[in-house]
Amino acid sequence: MKEEETLEQLTPLQPGDKVLRIRRRRPRRRLRITPDIPGVFRFLKRIVTETPLIPLILALIGLWLLFAWGLYLAERGVNEQINSYGYALWWTFTAMQTQGANSPGPITAPGMLIGSIWSIFGTIAFFGVIIGTLYAYFMLPRRRPSREIVSALQYNLEQLENLSIDELEVLRDTTVRIVNAQIKELQQKSSGQ
Repeated sequence: MKEEETLEQLTPLQPGDKVLRIRRRRPRRRLRITPDIPGVFRFLKRIVTETPLIPLILALIGLWLLFAWGLYLAERGVNEQINSYGYALWWTFTAMQTQGANSPGPITAPGMLIGSIWSIFGTIAFFGVIIGTLYAYFMLPRRRPSREIVSALQYNLEQLENLSIDELEVLRDTTVRIVNAQIKELQQKSSGQ
């Protein structure tokens, strides 16, 4: 497959100059038929380690068990349908997913109160855990320099001849710090795998 070559106009060095360079187009990557399983596991591992997913899920499970126990105690001996803790667990789980539109449900006043509170709270908590975790993951600060720093460095490198000694020292220190941070991150990744 022959690469297409096109001419791309560059910013001239001095007014009146015209500079062109050859730009080669690379062929597009083909879509993968199979999913990137290791990539999915890396993504999930990162979500678990860098977000509060596990504590939130444990809190949700604890509340689920607590509300099911309360429902079982309120309905025990009165409601023939909710006659075991296992069925109370099942009812509270389905109530959380269907917003309480499952039957048979609780028939006593305390059972209805517990069931309705859990129905609303469980739904909000369940979807809140998912949405909150994804929000926390995507709002994490990236460990790479921001675009502003990179563009400032790029600008200063273009204006290298016009910089003072102090500005050159700041530019050098900033560049060294960013490169050292990137080297350290790559070393940690290679030693961790």
